[in-house]
Amino acid sequence: MPVSMDALADDLAAETAVLRELLAPLDERDWRRATPAAGWSIGDQVAHLAHFDDVAVQSAVEPDAFRVELEQIVAAGGVSPDTIAELYRGRSGAELLAWFDDARGRLISAFRPLDPSLRVPWFGPSMSAASSLTARIMETWAHGQDVADTVGTQREPTDRLRHVAHIGVGARGYSYVVNGREVDATPVRVELDAPSGARWSWGPEDAPDRISGPALDFCLAVTQRRHRDDTALVITGPVATDWMSIAQAFAGDAGTGRKAGEFA
Repeated sequence: MPVSMDALADDLAAETAVLRELLAPLDERDWRRATPAAGWSIGDQVAHLAHFDDVAVQSAVEPDAFRVELEQIVAAGGVSPDTIAELYRGRSGAELLAWFDDARGRLISAFRPLDPSLRVPWFGPSMSAASSLTARIMETWAHGQDVADTVGTQREPTDRLRHVAHIGVGARGYSYVVNGREVDATPVRVELDAPSGARWSWGPEDAPDRISGPALDFCLAVTQRRHRDDTALVITGPVATDWMSIAQAFAGDAGTGRKAGEFA
């Protein structure tokens, strides 16, 4: 079934609306509250999303300009999320929310009409426009989890989690690379129970190494928002166990994740 940019854009808009509902009631003090991501406030989480929305738009509509800026960033030592966060800490919560609204609206408008197979440059290998938009869904959901944890609420899981799970499975090799390890190509079967009751699966059915359980828990684990021991995932086999100890669906340096029992 061909990838629909309209469907991806609609899912991103829906995930954005969930996050915005968490952000809208916050006062200025709330925007400065520390999140489970070490050193990051709620404001930092939103600035991160808005910044990379702007960058993603440039990669799609001005790819040559993006490549020039990327060369400059690489020459200066690469991308540092902490350095980017520091750039916007002088902005108020209202300013950050307005920026996020504007950047997200422009992102959705720019990507919706694109050919899903269009290659767009990014940090590292280029990716398809569909993959770029899917990554924005994953990022929105993951950073939204940090906000939800900070304000003490639980979001209702939806089948939009399939986007996050798919990236998590696809990023298995990257998880090894970013940790400076040789990629283990041993097949792993992943079987997840979707919020709707559907069953999602990846990998050969007869693989002895397996991961199964709630899709929500898998997504929390691969985005490093929960330690694997604090999930209901059933992890069988040494290769699957090893993968889930370093699983990382997001780009950048190896994440530090969350400690076991942190959200008990």
